Amino acid sequence: MRGAATAALLLVLLTAPAAARAQTAGSTGTVVDPAVLTAPSSTERPPVGWRLTARRVVGLAEAAPRIAAVRSERPGSYSRAFLKGDRRWQVSTYDRRPGSDEEIGQALVDDRTGRVLEAWTGIQVAWSMARGYPGAFGRRANAPWVWIGLLVLFVLPFLRPPFRALHVDLLVVASLSISYAVFNRADVDLSVPLTYPPLLYLLGRMLWLARARGRAGAAIARPALRLLVGTGFLTLAIVFLLGFRLGLNLTASNVIDVGYAGVIGADRIGDGDALYGRFPPDNVHGDTYGPLTYYAYVPFEQALPFRGEWDDLPAAHGAAIAFDLACVLLLWLLGRRLRGPTLGLLLAYLWLACPFTLMVANSNANDALLGAFVLLALLVAGRPVVRGAAVAAAGLTKFAPLALAPLLATYRRPGEGAVRPFVLTTLAGLLAGAVLLTPVVLLDGGLDRFWERTLGFQAGRDSPFSVWGLWGLDGPQRVVQVAGVLLALLVAIVPRRRDLVSLCALSAAVLIGLQLGMSHWFYLYVAWFVGPLLAASLGEYAEPEPRPAV
Repeated sequence: MRGAATAALLLVLLTAPAAARAQTAGSTGTVVDPAVLTAPSSTERPPVGWRLTARRVVGLAEAAPRIAAVRSERPGSYSRAFLKGDRRWQVSTYDRRPGSDEEIGQALVDDRTGRVLEAWTGIQVAWSMARGYPGAFGRRANAPWVWIGLLVLFVLPFLRPPFRALHVDLLVVASLSISYAVFNRADVDLSVPLTYPPLLYLLGRMLWLARARGRAGAAIARPALRLLVGTGFLTLAIVFLLGFRLGLNLTASNVIDVGYAGVIGADRIGDGDALYGRFPPDNVHGDTYGPLTYYAYVPFEQALPFRGEWDDLPAAHGAAIAFDLACVLLLWLLGRRLRGPTLGLLLAYLWLACPFTLMVANSNANDALLGAFVLLALLVAGRPVVRGAAVAAAGLTKFAPLALAPLLATYRRPGEGAVRPFVLTTLAGLLAGAVLLTPVVLLDGGLDRFWERTLGFQAGRDSPFSVWGLWGLDGPQRVVQVAGVLLALLVAIVPRRRDLVSLCALSAAVLIGLQLGMSHWFYLYVAWFVGPLLAASLGEYAEPEPRPAV
């Protein structure tokens, strides 16, 4: 396994720079920026090189059933046509009521054929990610043969009786695919509520697991799992899946806005410019993350420099591959520490076989970075100073892991006193946080600017990708958010008897509890908690028993 991991790491370092530039049409790089809108000089004459007039295009768009319906609901609404990208028109329909300039409809019309390509109303006007564009997140990772194939591999090692609670855990994680499939059909009204039953089950299951271990004695393990496959299969599958994910990333992936933001931030840091409040118009709120997110991209941006535009962004590919590989290695080490080498192999395999982690890697997002720091904090949980620094680093990526600080600060090994590890963890966390934030304070106008661009923006953000934003449930959301904070504080003291398995379970529970109260939730966030969750679910059993070789 060590040889395979080393070979995979060398392969990444040697091939990423060249291959990341060889993106296919699945990349975000385009000759004409499709987001740029230009108003035609005349509504009666076609622009130079175009076939249709603006007046004709508006008529075609308003005849589309969706646009016609919204116009009938809003008397007096009007439409305007804009040139959009390569030979396409965008027709935007606006509400004419006093004091309102809301865009209530949007259509795309092909200039060559006059065909209405798309027509949107409701939340899908403002939120293009709700339109179900094929492969918008992860490109080829969304292909049925890839997604379903990974789900089969995800459960394959456990298809050997007797069946236990672990099997339900795996199926519930996999069941989030139902919501994602509905999301990809542009049915946000159904996909959003479908995410909550699996998340609620996983939250309850992790809390129950930690409570049961606290009552029975943290050192007790359930009887060993009997696997359908052997360690040889797991090792070969890990090598294959590493190569498959690398190849898919370099040939059939895209870079979404969060990966683009990481590269922009790293470029600004490398140039000695202010990080917050200076992002370009095509990613104006890309500076909403903690500073460590951007620091992590610096070596990749220095090796593969940012060219000033949202092109293939090879630095984002290199960073996403590294973050993904870090999670694999950390899970391998964590599994070995929990039970032994077989569990280490199994946890690394499960990360690679989970389609949601592939979506993160193939979207070249930064969520695996957060997941890696959480796993690192758990791996070094027995060392108060190191775990304090690790949780501070995790919290200064996307802030949510800061909720783990009370839990990790109160963790202690058997026979260890309570005060010393708490003090050391707290002081180390505060010192690490101060070191990471110092450049922000010195270069970016102080903590006020930092707060305004990050947590301040996120607190006021509206999103339809939660039941709270979709259904306008502000009051219930506050209750859930307060409950999430109270949970993070409560698990710091209950249960009193905790081992590393319990710590993994409670960490997953805290992260899921916070996600339940978020205004903006997305499937990429599964990478935040799935590592600790799998470690807890499998770690409560003794070292797995692979199927004997025949």
